[in-house]
Amino acid sequence: MTRAGARPPATLRRPYPPARLAAAAAVTALTLVPLAYVLVYVVAEGPSQAADLLLRPRVAELLRNTVALTVTGCLACAVLGTGAAWLVERTTLPFRGMWTGLMAAPLAVPAFVNSYGWVSVTSAVEGFGGAVLITTMSYFPLVYLPVAAVLRGMDPAFEETSRALGNGPWLTFGRVVVPQLRPALLGGVLLVGLHLLAEFGALQALRFPTFTTAIYDQFQSTFNGPASTMLAGVLVVGCLLLLVGELRLAGRARLARVGAGAARAAVPHRLGATAPVALLGMAALAGLALAVPLGSLAHWLIVGTSTAFPLGLLATTALTSIGLGVTGAAATCLLAVPVAWLSVRHPGRVSRVLERSTYIAGSLPGIVVALALVTLAIGYLPPVYQTTLLLVAAYAVLFMPRAMVSLRAALAQIPPELDDSARSLGARPAGVMWRVTLPMVARGLGAGAALVFLAVVTELTATLLLSPIGTDTLATEFWSNSSSLAYGAAAPYALLMIVISAPAAWLLSRQSRTELMPA
Repeated sequence: MTRAGARPPATLRRPYPPARLAAAAAVTALTLVPLAYVLVYVVAEGPSQAADLLLRPRVAELLRNTVALTVTGCLACAVLGTGAAWLVERTTLPFRGMWTGLMAAPLAVPAFVNSYGWVSVTSAVEGFGGAVLITTMSYFPLVYLPVAAVLRGMDPAFEETSRALGNGPWLTFGRVVVPQLRPALLGGVLLVGLHLLAEFGALQALRFPTFTTAIYDQFQSTFNGPASTMLAGVLVVGCLLLLVGELRLAGRARLARVGAGAARAAVPHRLGATAPVALLGMAALAGLALAVPLGSLAHWLIVGTSTAFPLGLLATTALTSIGLGVTGAAATCLLAVPVAWLSVRHPGRVSRVLERSTYIAGSLPGIVVALALVTLAIGYLPPVYQTTLLLVAAYAVLFMPRAMVSLRAALAQIPPELDDSARSLGARPAGVMWRVTLPMVARGLGAGAALVFLAVVTELTATLLLSPIGTDTLATEFWSNSSSLAYGAAAPYALLMIVISAPAAWLLSRQSRTELMPA
């Protein structure tokens, strides 16, 4: 036997099931197509050409901007997301149900719509400060939701024991609460970091140059493949640093337990005289994330000189966006299952490499992923070129991290002893997966599907390049109008994107309010 939280010795680790290992490897191979595309270009150019393309003052500026935005945005989202989750779940904050919905609602407002709302009101948000503000307001729910879910399902007996041993509230928080929050917090921060590395629409509108905006500009202006792909290679390095950092900080301690634990909520901390301050802070956060973009949207819908409501086009693009969102979410979550299951149930070097590899493409701009898949389709699979299948494959590659983080967290809460019990009763491995594992991770699977749906409905660059001829979505129509400063004409498409995304955001808020099943 091994002590709780310890890593099992190699002799006690379970062998990898061949079928599931093959499925996980096939999914990983698909997600690594963009990386292979980048590496082939980098190797073909050679070290001297690579140095000429990368060792330039402009690249140094892009590196500073990208690193500064990623680090600052991740820290801001971690602080705001964790702080808001603590206030909602562990204090006597008034109107807790309302705040839960408001903290998840920013996920229904795409980052490029958020920037449209701010930029159309004032140009003062252009630059680094505005980029940090708007991306933080768009992405802090990615930290808030998993942290809130863990706080709500956490056994209060651990904290009570710590307090009984004489530890104060801050020491208890640092020694007891933070270690249990760490996987959820770091998973959320990882998603934020990947989004910031790949963010295009919001930063383009804010005139804040990063590697992603530079890659897009290169392709749009000169179709300079080598220069753009070299810049994408730097993003790959940034993604690898994020993955290694998250892996090192997350650790490998076991979080699942076999007993049911205490079936009661923790006693909330009384805010007392600080309640007005907490309410003001939460109101300010909700106002910056929601009131400004929604208020600007309402303004342009009412007074915009270019405002129009082409009902036929609005209906067609809305149905297309919903169809692609549902298909993309289903495909992505289905592909994520074998990789997530292998990484949690059979931890080891091979499973970690496979799982970590699925995150790499999430840090690349959609245009790089699209070009990689176009190259693959033209060279080896001509029938899928310019088809919806190739577009859905791009969505799966881009948004696999959203599904992986949710599934991995859900699986980590379920003890492997349940699988062993099912097998001892004669269930085959496939039966264990369908009858035991998947029903117990349904909530995590639903959260991952909702996150992917939100991303697909608002995806821009890959959709522009890969969608079949004549296929338009709400995001592409919005971008076409807002890029030409027709804010009124763009507003109806933005409104429909928010309306379509709202149910998925509500589902995620319900997920965070539902007590996690004791494992």
